[in-house]
Amino acid sequence: MHSRTANVVLEESFLSVRAKLLEVGAALDRVDRALETGSPLDEDVSIRRDKIDDAIRLLLSERPDRAECIQLLFSRRYSPGWRVDMAIDS
Repeated sequence: MHSRTANVVLEESFLSVRAKLLEVGAALDRVDRALETGSPLDEDVSIRRDKIDDAIRLLLSERPDRAECIQLLFSRRYSPGWRVDMAIDS
């Protein structure tokens, strides 16, 4: 099995990653400009912003499982009664 080098992986994904980072930066800039008008974030929206900040910290870490940690950060905790909780008939 032939594995790709870090150079190849980065070369292949650089433009896509760059575009996604620019998109995230632009969205956060828009939020910050809106906050400057004096309208505070609602509690549930503030929680989402905090999760974004937590995800950025995870991205900056050197953990080998960053993607998994970010997925779990934005996921609901498992509940054995999830079908009832979400009103889904089995």
